[in-house]
Amino acid sequence: MFEQVKLTYDVNGLEPQIDQLTIETHYGKHHATYTKTFNELAEKAGLAGKSAEEILGSLDSVADETLRKGLRNQGGGYYNHNLYFSTLAPATTAAKVPTGKLAEAIDRDLGGLEAAIDALSKAAAGQFGSGWSFLSVDKDGKLYVTASPNQDNPISEGTGRTPILALDVWEHAYYLKYRNLRPDYIKAFWEILDWKVVSDLYDKALG
Repeated sequence: MFEQVKLTYDVNGLEPQIDQLTIETHYGKHHATYTKTFNELAEKAGLAGKSAEEILGSLDSVADETLRKGLRNQGGGYYNHNLYFSTLAPATTAAKVPTGKLAEAIDRDLGGLEAAIDALSKAAAGQFGSGWSFLSVDKDGKLYVTASPNQDNPISEGTGRTPILALDVWEHAYYLKYRNLRPDYIKAFWEILDWKVVSDLYDKALG
């Protein structure tokens, strides 16, 4: 059974960058609904017991178009939000820079941390409508910056890459506090991103 990632901070722990009401709504309602519905659809499709990555990476094997679309949207919503919420931390405790192999890869593939943040921010700001920007890694350790619409991600898009950072730019992620000022939310996101978690996810992806 798929479960929401447990928050490592209080619902008001990301203020002022993200307010308590947004966390209560985003995590407590939106993410909870994605999780519940994904479980129901996986059961209906006979995929219970498989990982979210396995399901999202083999959507073409689901013959029923409606069920396939539901798994893509609800499963993506579940997976993307688990990644998003797990990488956040209060600004006072969040690691501000990546370390180890990830730091080396960012320098090598993306031209340094400042350039990586700029690329991810531009991808997020430029995503038309709802969606995400992702930092993902392939089997050789190379990093990629991409944007995806709706609840898609590099797994459901068939890239073979593993997302290690997800920046949510659905309006429900920021509109209660930032209204239509998406760039302000994106700027604040970097203050509460915990690069230690992202660095650990990079190491895990490499095995």
